[in-house]
Amino acid sequence: MRLIKPALTALSAAILFASATAMADPITIKFSHVVAENTPKGQMGKKFQQLVEERLGDKVEVELYPSSQLYGDDKVLEAMLLGDVQLAAPSLSKFQKYTDQLQVFDLPFLFKDMGAVERFQSSETGQSLLTSLESKGLVGLGYLHNGMKQLSASSPLKTPGDADGKKFRIMTSDVLEAQFDAVDAVSLKKPFSEVFILLQTKAIDGQENTYSNIYSQKFFEVQPYITESNHGVLDYMVVSSARFWNGLPDDVRGEVKSALDEAIVYGNQLSEAKNMEAKQAIIDSGQSEIITLDDAQRQQWVDAMKPVWGEFADDIGQDIVDAAEAANQ
Repeated sequence: MRLIKPALTALSAAILFASATAMADPITIKFSHVVAENTPKGQMGKKFQQLVEERLGDKVEVELYPSSQLYGDDKVLEAMLLGDVQLAAPSLSKFQKYTDQLQVFDLPFLFKDMGAVERFQSSETGQSLLTSLESKGLVGLGYLHNGMKQLSASSPLKTPGDADGKKFRIMTSDVLEAQFDAVDAVSLKKPFSEVFILLQTKAIDGQENTYSNIYSQKFFEVQPYITESNHGVLDYMVVSSARFWNGLPDDVRGEVKSALDEAIVYGNQLSEAKNMEAKQAIIDSGQSEIITLDDAQRQQWVDAMKPVWGEFADDIGQDIVDAAEAANQ
């Protein structure tokens, strides 16, 4: 009996130590995204990591996985629902399989500039879209800007007829497919991580993206022409799984959300500056010519692509499309 008691005491101590160690383990937030660290999204992630560390110390650890190191946008939401990643910021196009409503952001020539995008996203309708994923187990936490999209190609694109028969990479989006169908182009749904090699090998003729992505991903090195079309918006939704987010202790969740909100504001402030810096860097490189459309040329693109709105109004909700268009006022 004398031998058993010390053994039990030692076992109890070991159990208590193990429990204390487990309780001390930090909450890990894996943040997976597909773009480079020097983009607005990449910088937002670093800011979020910094703020969480400052405010929560060793309670929460944020791990960043840029440039599709962990998951591409086509797989990250599935991984999130399985608990393999806790935070992501896919482009709004990537949510099509979860809700039709977010397709509003893909409608061509809907927003005249980023100011209109911001007004819509901040509106009651825009904020309600953040909750449109809850039935699918996802929680929208905010909108992150990248900017207005431009068209790049292996030959000049000045009028819709110039796109006839050309192959363009698109994100997985029925709206974007219809957008290129409207100008008799061929659209191919391919992962972002494959775009450079597809352009380099001439497997595709062009793509659509913001200046910051065109520059950071070096697309301009293999695309001799960029048309400044501003035909659409490329923004992201910062998202988590409902299981993870609602399972956080209340005090921790509040601090994490505060840090995230501040980081999103920071990233959005960088967005416009990053795009203008990238545009100038592309010009300075001399590797790609930026084509500016005159009013008549731009109107031809609008006239060709705007009928796409009517194709998807019922799926999205005409009230949502109307609210988005009203944000241009």
